[in-house]
Amino acid sequence: MADQHDARTDPPPADELALLRHANPVPAGDPYFQDGPLGHEAERRLNHLLHGEHPGRRTRHVRRWVWSLAATAAVAAVALALLLSGPTTTPAVAAPRPLEIESGSSPVPLDRLADRAAAADSSPRLRQGTHVQSWSMGMTSGPESRPPITLPEERIVRWKADGSHTELVVATDPRHPGRPVITDADGTPRTVEDGHVLSRTAYPPSWSDAPPQAPPPHTAARLRAYLDEIDTTETDTTEAMKTPELLDAMHELLDHWTLGARENAVLVRVLADAKGLRPAGAVTDRLGRPGQAYVYDDKDHFSRRMLILDPATGAVLGLEDTVTRDDPEYGVKAGDVMSYSAWMR
Repeated sequence: MADQHDARTDPPPADELALLRHANPVPAGDPYFQDGPLGHEAERRLNHLLHGEHPGRRTRHVRRWVWSLAATAAVAAVALALLLSGPTTTPAVAAPRPLEIESGSSPVPLDRLADRAAAADSSPRLRQGTHVQSWSMGMTSGPESRPPITLPEERIVRWKADGSHTELVVATDPRHPGRPVITDADGTPRTVEDGHVLSRTAYPPSWSDAPPQAPPPHTAARLRAYLDEIDTTETDTTEAMKTPELLDAMHELLDHWTLGARENAVLVRVLADAKGLRPAGAVTDRLGRPGQAYVYDDKDHFSRRMLILDPATGAVLGLEDTVTRDDPEYGVKAGDVMSYSAWMR
């Protein structure tokens, strides 16, 4: 009986192999695939892909807490080195305690603070770029998951007149929060001796007229529309932006711009109209600055968000997220700080 033969095991003919090897679905000279600036709609869709919410409350609840895989990988070596720094050394990676409202302090309503901000000195001015220290909880789930740890970083973004910008990211030591980044004689920023530089990147010139790269407007109505355009989580454009989305959009704005006195006043006016954002009293932020705290209890996501504003100028000093319910899957307990950002000039 002749051997049975399966043609599927034969290699393709030589001419077919040559065709496959030379196949190029994206020719270098094709103008359709050339690099170029994104249009307004394309940029909105890209932001939606990068930052948009997926369906389901559980996914939205976790998104604010969990770092991206890229960010986690970037700090993994630093975190391990800090954790294994020696048996007599206090671990440098440790979750911060929630900020506490000062006992007996008087809460300042947001509309009153907006009036203060509007009457404040007109300086400083708006500046593109940001200087922010942040803490974000890195978590894993499952029976063999490790305890969650907070990984701190400091990020400085500076723009130049030609539209190019630089970004410096440093893993900071949580035992010494608020240590400044110093500048060399040639203008190059560098950290103090216990900082670990994660990345130093220079970006070519780029421009966009879409938020948050476009300058923020100077009226409450236009700024509200600007922030609503940043928010890509709401599919119904006729529905008013909710307070959690407003705070997320504000966060995105402050990661691109250092607001001036005029912009601070307008932003506080917008925040004064946010539902559920209640004055809580005086607080000292993680950089030792006095502030007024405003709290939003996000019952849908079992979290509490504390916004900290400068009591004189209305400038946003910080935003803290804490969990309000135990979550054994991720090893977090009620009261754990999930993230914190502190913005500086």
